[in-house]
Amino acid sequence: MLVHLSLKQFAVVSEAELGFGPGLTVISGETGAGKSLLVDALGLISGLRADSGVVRHGADRAELVAGFSLDDVPLAHAWLRDNELDEDESCQIRRVIRADGGSRAWVNGRPVTLGQLSELAALLVEIHGQHEHQALLSRPSQLALLDAFGRTQAELGAVAAAATRWSALLAERDELSAKGDVSDRIGWLEHQHGELDREDLEAEAIARLQDDHRRHAHAADLIAACEGAFARLGGEEGPSLSRSLQQVRGDLQRVVEHEPRLGDVDGMLDAAAIQVDEALALLDRVRSDLDLDPSALEAIEHRLTRIHELARKHRVPPEQLGAQRDAIAAELETLQGAGVRLARLDTEIETARRDWRQAADVLGRLRREAATRLSSSTTALISELGMGGGRFDVQIEPSETDRPDPQGGERVEFLVAANPGQPARALRKVASGGELSRISLAIEVAALGLDAVPTMVFDEVDTGIGGAVAEIVGQKLRALGASRQVLCVTHLPQVAAQGHAHYRVSKAASKGVTQSAVQLLNAKQREEELARMLGGVELTREARAAAKRLLADV
Repeated sequence: MLVHLSLKQFAVVSEAELGFGPGLTVISGETGAGKSLLVDALGLISGLRADSGVVRHGADRAELVAGFSLDDVPLAHAWLRDNELDEDESCQIRRVIRADGGSRAWVNGRPVTLGQLSELAALLVEIHGQHEHQALLSRPSQLALLDAFGRTQAELGAVAAAATRWSALLAERDELSAKGDVSDRIGWLEHQHGELDREDLEAEAIARLQDDHRRHAHAADLIAACEGAFARLGGEEGPSLSRSLQQVRGDLQRVVEHEPRLGDVDGMLDAAAIQVDEALALLDRVRSDLDLDPSALEAIEHRLTRIHELARKHRVPPEQLGAQRDAIAAELETLQGAGVRLARLDTEIETARRDWRQAADVLGRLRREAATRLSSSTTALISELGMGGGRFDVQIEPSETDRPDPQGGERVEFLVAANPGQPARALRKVASGGELSRISLAIEVAALGLDAVPTMVFDEVDTGIGGAVAEIVGQKLRALGASRQVLCVTHLPQVAAQGHAHYRVSKAASKGVTQSAVQLLNAKQREEELARMLGGVELTREARAAAKRLLADV
């Protein structure tokens, strides 16, 4: 639901703040005062393209801000969440149009494209009155309204699920079929997998093999280094570190009684001697493991060469050859079962098509029943709204394709004959804006606002009518306001009197500049405004009395 609307430097409005509640809010004002500017502002908030003409003369930009409550709009809340634009249970849309014609938009403080703005606004606001704003002119919207009227959501869900399954199975079959005769591919993959599977290609095994190669390739140097170190640390011939440590400890132990701190030195040397002995033991083990074995080195080099050749062949590092082998194995498994899967897929696709057809037939029957009821109810209402003899029909036609469609097996077109004897024409081709608005009102009232959009805006819905018909239009708008928030720009007092809230738009010239102002009217001000609408500039006693009667009759 629309909660507030803020306008700054927009057309002839310097600044205006409007608050909105549930029910019917009417907007009135003298001709040329700018009543429809509020509708235009909501249109721009809804993503319509703007030009510099909407920027107030002398200003560098116009700014429009609309706040919505999402308590009753789960679809909009889900859209915001999916696009990472959600913010509690509310939504703020901001649109700035610069004097150079450029514009930007934000949702909950985050920048969005006009396409995103249009998607979101379509879930929040529905504007009736101008062809380019009409959601009901769209055939998908007409189908959605018919489904809402017929309460076919469960059947529509079954149709969509069946169509989705059919599409997924068809895509799988096309993918398998596109591969053609896979026997050659299978043979090649088996050869590739056999080459790889003969080697131990795990990353840890390759790392061990590389370590073994380095050790064998440098065996002579390693042996010499180990023997030299062993001789210097603990060799029996010549001086060694082990004997030197023993001699130093013996010398210190003879005098330690005269200097206790030398005992600490002796402890340190004892620890060093232990470390030297452990190093000697490890050196001995390493030396025992080393051997000059040209045949072993040759075998290791042969394996490494083979691994590097495989890596070049498959264009991966040696460490990834194991993953490459596993990928080839997975593709082999898929291809080897492709023939059996293809045969099974044909059966599953046909079953999915039959399931869709059955679900679509049930949905189609419910849609035809709903179309008859909606046509009858709307025809009666448009007659009440001053289009006597007019007729409304919901035309249902089979889809042009036999492909299972998530929306069902038919398409819908709303047809209207505005006058007796005229052939029914598509609603989107109706020329008169006033007739179009009243027809839209009749459809919405007949459907009791069953479409998901919470806020409906009617611009000059009462054009070309008056008297009793005007009162009926007002009553229908008020009735619609019981289930949806309704905003209506009107010039008729019979319609304005039905509002739960009433705004007046007025204009005045100050220092040669025309400005419009928007004011929420209290009870007394409403009476005065209705009297003006009834009697003109001069407010007579009769006009005031008539205004009181209109308000009293609501």
